[in-house]
Amino acid sequence: MYRPVSTSAIPRGGLPNDNGDSVVTLDQVPRWIDAEYSVGYDNEDSTSYFPDPLASQPGTDSGGSGSVSRFPVDHEVNSRIYLWRGNPWNLEVDAVVNSTNEVLDEAHSSPGLHAAAGPSLAEECATLGGCRTGMAKITNAYDLPARKVIHTVGPKYAVKYHTAAENALSHCYRSCLELLIEYGLQSIATGCIYTEAKNYPREPAAHVAMRTVRRFLEKQKDNITAVVFCTTNTTDTEIYKRLLPLYFPRDKHEEEVALSKLPADVGDENGETVIDERKIRIKPLPKKNIPKPPVDLPVSDVGLVRRTSSYLDTFLDPAFMSLIKDPDERRLEQWEKTVQAQRGWNVAKLLGLGDLGGPSLSAAEEYSLHSRYLSKANSLNLSEIAEMKIVYRGGVDSEGRPVMVVVGAHFLLRCLDLERFVLYVVKEFEPIIQKPYTIVYFHSAASLQMQPDMGWMRRLQEILGRKHQHNLHAIYVLHPTLGLKVAVFGLQLLVDAAVWKKVVYVDRLLQLFRYVPREQLTIPDFVFQHDLEVNGGKGLIVDPRTKYVYQRP
Repeated sequence: MYRPVSTSAIPRGGLPNDNGDSVVTLDQVPRWIDAEYSVGYDNEDSTSYFPDPLASQPGTDSGGSGSVSRFPVDHEVNSRIYLWRGNPWNLEVDAVVNSTNEVLDEAHSSPGLHAAAGPSLAEECATLGGCRTGMAKITNAYDLPARKVIHTVGPKYAVKYHTAAENALSHCYRSCLELLIEYGLQSIATGCIYTEAKNYPREPAAHVAMRTVRRFLEKQKDNITAVVFCTTNTTDTEIYKRLLPLYFPRDKHEEEVALSKLPADVGDENGETVIDERKIRIKPLPKKNIPKPPVDLPVSDVGLVRRTSSYLDTFLDPAFMSLIKDPDERRLEQWEKTVQAQRGWNVAKLLGLGDLGGPSLSAAEEYSLHSRYLSKANSLNLSEIAEMKIVYRGGVDSEGRPVMVVVGAHFLLRCLDLERFVLYVVKEFEPIIQKPYTIVYFHSAASLQMQPDMGWMRRLQEILGRKHQHNLHAIYVLHPTLGLKVAVFGLQLLVDAAVWKKVVYVDRLLQLFRYVPREQLTIPDFVFQHDLEVNGGKGLIVDPRTKYVYQRP
């Protein structure tokens, strides 16, 4: 698929041939220390749209006097840096980086990579179970000249969460380099780990990339031989040409100029943004004479003395303990409430209503719980749950709100994996709970099936979160029974009155159609039959072909 190209085919600056399938080796790409001050390309507009950081402006101080460089000249580090104009997967290196999304699919990967690597790459990605933002996973490279492909997920950018996005992007680069060393690889080519869809600004992203790589190489330069920054357009190329001298100065002049050009915050020893308010300040232990245990104690008793909390408390600084006092007390209170609920007289359990004890979750805890379930649901194939048709999307109600349909008779508790069912519910409900919506519950013939207890219903409600509770307009229950009404009353008393008071009981299909038009619902056949049996067909005619229900003339 690939053919080697001669060194003469690569112009200075690392431009590939017109044939994108050509293999380019590292010795054909100029190192940063060998590049000229102004790296130009013969077939591009050499005009820079950005000021040159190495061009001293009249009347400005270079910042070199009395200051210490945060990125001093390091020829060993510089010898491992390359700048290449082209796709990284044309390079013959140990690993190339693919900027992708959480599910590692082909549509959101670096353009052209899957086409060059072949279909086997997508097949292996499908077995990895996704990847979290800021993390990285590795696969074989298949038809690429590289040995491995490292997949990483860049963050979404918002000005409000600028620091979090910076640190997540820094994690991307560092995770890729850590995987490189873990697998015994030495050279890596990476493009710009951000996408237009995630709105990450180009120049801030380049700052994060360079300072993270620089800090990593300062510690691991003996294990890495080459890091190739790859750009695919003029804008990114100009940005990297301007910023490389700031983080990888090649001489004292570039180092001095960088003093006045670098941002105020260039991160910590790993390149991550530092927030002073979030630093943990640990003071040294006060110097006290620690009494030795009695000599005649056996060894086991000595260990007990050393582990006694009152003994250790005398050596802990109260100023440090105050930093963790509130979270620990809050967690302790939750544990005490849980233990008290478990030891107490749990009437709900005795009545077979499930576990309704334990403290309620805070808003932050509910959000975290919902996020974990949603992330897991998106990484699993839940098609067997979908085929059971317990929960499915309907159309819209009479006021245009989306409708979710629940069929009670399809809820076969004996042969249903409840954990996977919850994951499916979270996944299906997620798109519609962002705004007001309606639930239609068909209880027709459902009394013949075992139903989940109130404890399970409470847990499901906590997982769906407060957005579900707030945006739920109504729950229309068709063909309710006395037992169901008692259960709903119990949910109002013991679980959540605000949600379960939104239940509207509907005895007839025609009554339901006042709230949700017939054409907006997919109704199982047995529901029509049950409606005729319960209501005796009084005043109704059911079209056997279209399943429409009409008033009897």
